[in-house]
Amino acid sequence: MAAALSRALKLPGKKGSELGEYDPLTQADSDDQSEEDDLVLNYPRNGLEEEDDDQWTDQVSAGPSGAAGLGSHSSEAEEKRKRAKNAIRSAFFLVPLACAMLIVLLCAFLVPCQKADRLTFLLGCCSGVTPPALALWDVDGDSVEDVLLGVTEWTNGTHATQRSKGKLFYSAVAVCAASGQLLWREVLNEPVMYLQCGLQLSTQPSPVCLIIGKSNLMAVNGSTGRKLWSVALRNIESQAVLLPDIQGDSVPDLLLATLPADETLDLSLTLISGQTGKKIGNPVPFNLKGQGKLIGPLLHETQQGAYYILFGLGDVQAISLQDIYVRALDKMPETRFVLRKDMSWENMKNATSSSFISIYSGSERVEFLLPLVAGFGNNRNSLDAVSNLNSTRSDWVLFYGASTLSVLRQRDLHKQWTFSNASIHSEPALGHFNGDGVLDLFVQHSANGIMTALILSGASGTPLWKAEFVCPRLVLEASAVSTSTGQSVFLFWASEPIRAQRNAPRTTVTEPLIRKLFLLHPAHPAALLQLSSTTDTAVTSAVSYLEYLKDATYITVSSRPTTGSESSAQIVESTSLRAAIKTGQIVQLGETQKTEAAGKVAAHEVNAFFRRLSFKPQVTFL
Repeated sequence: MAAALSRALKLPGKKGSELGEYDPLTQADSDDQSEEDDLVLNYPRNGLEEEDDDQWTDQVSAGPSGAAGLGSHSSEAEEKRKRAKNAIRSAFFLVPLACAMLIVLLCAFLVPCQKADRLTFLLGCCSGVTPPALALWDVDGDSVEDVLLGVTEWTNGTHATQRSKGKLFYSAVAVCAASGQLLWREVLNEPVMYLQCGLQLSTQPSPVCLIIGKSNLMAVNGSTGRKLWSVALRNIESQAVLLPDIQGDSVPDLLLATLPADETLDLSLTLISGQTGKKIGNPVPFNLKGQGKLIGPLLHETQQGAYYILFGLGDVQAISLQDIYVRALDKMPETRFVLRKDMSWENMKNATSSSFISIYSGSERVEFLLPLVAGFGNNRNSLDAVSNLNSTRSDWVLFYGASTLSVLRQRDLHKQWTFSNASIHSEPALGHFNGDGVLDLFVQHSANGIMTALILSGASGTPLWKAEFVCPRLVLEASAVSTSTGQSVFLFWASEPIRAQRNAPRTTVTEPLIRKLFLLHPAHPAALLQLSSTTDTAVTSAVSYLEYLKDATYITVSSRPTTGSESSAQIVESTSLRAAIKTGQIVQLGETQKTEAAGKVAAHEVNAFFRRLSFKPQVTFL
């Protein structure tokens, strides 16, 4: 109303655009409208007045003179503030996401793959019960030792009529122990006699494996199977012996036993460069007096740090590595500290021989000589530095005359004890049965269809445990597996146990013969755990430890007859011991149960004890 009245009272001649004059009525009406607008627009927002926000924005965008209302500066600051908030929000989202992805990748690449509890795969064929070449080594970097095996196959067909048109095909293969996948295959012109892994070359970061045939020694990259070097030799008779570096190239060298070109001589020792595969000098021939099985060669380091090679035919002799080097190159070695002699050993030389030191000689032939080291019988990493360090400084187990077993002290070459029994048909397994800290010996012998398993004290040779079984008709050494407590469990193949009960029926052999794998623990000597049973014939075995799982794997190579074929299929089986223990069956020995209820309680306690077992390799430096 005041505004309308003011317009009506305007004097003639005044222009409406001239608004510079003060009109009290118009000003009053304008103030009323402003107050009404403020009542409508100035409402609280989240507890804050819009006026406060405007004041804060004006203060931020004000220039040095304190003037406000510079719109461009205000919008730029607001944009910067929004971008900063968005960046912080993105960081809070992306940083945890990146950390999670990094953890997943670390788990995928650093944590080893879970190994299957049991793997079975067919690799070639075999004739008879001759054990194939077998080695264990982690060649694919998954922290699980893989299987390297010598394989023989027929190129055409599987039946005898088809094989008459084909020929034998030889190769060395590496198989992933976690999945059973074939990693690589190296085709050869002759059967594989030995496979050895663990050689470390200065120019090769990957593990190096040796493939040894009758006339050829080849080094290959363990991860890919690619050939690194090869050397032709005459009639190789032994696996390679790992020597200290005798050439000064920071790589261990090798020694093999071969047949000499002169047929009037018995044996030669040949030095091979571990770096290049070339011969070091000439083969060193020997005329040995003994007759029989080749023993060794083995490397031994005396307490004075001198190296000697032990070998023989039916007996055991030793010669210093320095003498072999001098005869091979016709000069003294430059690294005399490595190739020196131990005068306490040199004084034990035969009066009739200027080179040999007699370790054992007698009317009874030596069948085997092995270092008294835990797990040596199942050690398939023969070029491993730690294993060789222990085995070259130990006492020896000597078996001769088909029935006599002795422990030979390395410090003075005297027998510590001697035990005589019926014919022993395989090398003993070395493990800890009692608590004296000395390795004990698990031996097997067979006669009249009965196999006797026996454990001898390593300190005195007295029997600690004995059991009889139906003979399984196979020749396979037992295995000693170290547990986390320091004791050992013993794995061995047998048929039904023969219980010493008065009215027990006579045990008869059934066809086909069922062979069973038993586990013995010293805490429960009256009970065995049966892990598996089969009609296959096991020809060789090995033990691999899975330290991150506190488990061990028992690997067997078996012969399985095939219908319509003269040869048998070669079956490789890998079994987790902890998984096999969970499904194993308790077998009581002798009259241990007075009542059926007491027997069930005892079996339950023993089963619970076995399920708590964990396995760990015991590394002891001698």
